[in-house]
Amino acid sequence: MEELIEKIAVCIARGKVNKSSPFPPELKGQDGADELAAEALKQGIHPDELLKGCMMGMDRIGKEFSENRAFVTNLVVSAGAMNAVLKHIKPYLESGEVKRKGKFIIGTVSGDLHDIGKNLVSMIITGGGYEVIDLGVDVPTNKFLDTIAKHPGCFVGLSALLTTTMKNMETSVKAIKETYPDIKILIGGAPITHDFCTRIGADFYSSNVHDAVEYLNKCVA
Repeated sequence: MEELIEKIAVCIARGKVNKSSPFPPELKGQDGADELAAEALKQGIHPDELLKGCMMGMDRIGKEFSENRAFVTNLVVSAGAMNAVLKHIKPYLESGEVKRKGKFIIGTVSGDLHDIGKNLVSMIITGGGYEVIDLGVDVPTNKFLDTIAKHPGCFVGLSALLTTTMKNMETSVKAIKETYPDIKILIGGAPITHDFCTRIGADFYSSNVHDAVEYLNKCVA
């Protein structure tokens, strides 16, 4: 079992979606995440173990990305391989047989249409074992509040790429904290700093997406 789960983790870290996938070249013609996940379930391996394989693989590529040893394209193909596995275990996730660590609501704040950073965070956090609810871009404060109301105990992530929308991030964070003082809010984006995070009352900031998963894991430990 451990060998099969490790193979899945390798496929996710390297972005090997399925047998016909040409990437990476050294794994050409070999089974990918799709086939390995199907085989694992056929052998009676619990879906929880497949989710662990996803987490292992995304953890590896996330660390490489944070250390500048991988690029956005690597994260994208890894996400594709991860989604190939999640497709097989989706029924178990929906039935509750496989438990997620928690729910993470994420969106780019009002007035900001940039989503690359948000999407990268979503990929890594999904691979970390969390259910991600992506609200998209240009998200008004009331949409964050309404979604939080539907998912008690969730975490929230806000993204901004423009200095002109940092004020909107501050407005959303303060409104969320006023309504849900115990909720953990993570913020990120090119103009964001630790000082800004502290000043507006958010709980966590890092320029390293992998740090966000580590922070969430400490919160649920």
